[in-house]
Formats: sequence, C-alpha cells, structure tokens
Amino acid sequence: MVLNREQLRKMIEEKDLIQNYIDLETQLTPQGFDLTAGEIHRYNGSGKLDFSNSEREIPGSEKISPEKKKGDDYGWWHLEKGIYKVVMNERVDIPNNLTGFAYPRSSLLRMGCSIENAVWDSGYIGTGAFMLVVENPEGVSIKENARVNQLLFQETEETGQGYSGRYHEG
Repeated sequence: MVLNREQLRKMIEEKDLIQNYIDLETQLTPQGFDLTAGEIHRYNGSGKLDFSNSEREIPGSEKISPEKKKGDDYGWWHLEKGIYKVVMNERVDIPNNLTGFAYPRSSLLRMGCSIENAVWDSGYIGTGAFMLVVENPEGVSIKENARVNQLLFQETEETGQGYSGRYHEG
C-alpha cells in the first residue's frame, strides 16, 4: 500500500521520515511528497560500474550557480539541453518497513524534461540526488527550491537489514 497524505504527515511529524523541507503543506501531495531542487550540477567526467562495486567510480560534477535578480531571494538555473545532477534540499530517514519510489512532477515533463531515479531502499538515511534530463531544444529554467520530483512510500515487510551502502549518511 502506498502511504497517503495523512499517513505521510504523521510519519514526517512523528518519525522524521523527511527533514529540511521548505513547506510541509505545499510539499505534501495526495499520496506523496514533492522534493525540491537545492543544487544543480553539471557532470564533468565518466564513471565506471562493476559487479562488486570494488572498481566503481562515480563521475565528478561541478555545481552550477543560479542567477539572482536584484530583490529576488532565490535565483534561476538556466539549463541547456543535456543531463544534470540535482541534489535535493530534503533529507530522508526511511524505516525498514517502507520503500520509496520517485517520479518527475508532471509540470517538468510538460516542459520537455524528465528525472531519472533509483529505488529508495528501506533503511536509507540521507540527502538524495537524481538525474535531470533536459530534452527541450530550447532548454529550461528552474528556480531554486522548485518542486521537481515526487517521492512515494510503499509499505513493505520489515527487512532485517536496511540499506548500508556508500551513500548512507546514518
């Protein structure tokens, strides 16, 4: 079962499922939570992936500075067609009986952009990052803290051991 708005609110307020959000009421959806863009990076290298991860290499990236206009608290990223890494503002603490699935917001899709995500494993603690794909030949502009990705949580049988990989911050 996917958690609904009220179940998510309870998990956020009582169990710190999601922290560092901007506005709980705005970010809660009927059955999910909107994640916001905290940073956008441009990839600047290649990666390597093997079976055991012993030779895995994650490519580097360079943070893109948003352009701020006078009197505006937040700036805009003006992105050309290409692939970018988005680091979200929010931090999650997923218990061992939930799994997260993230999807791009439909507004982003209507602009010719998509977001690629992986499964958010039970037991994962940390700040997530995902891949933004800008296919629109004219590019796209995204304002700091824009809601770009929707995270849904599904109840699962409790696992004995949750995520403990490289990206675990807990």
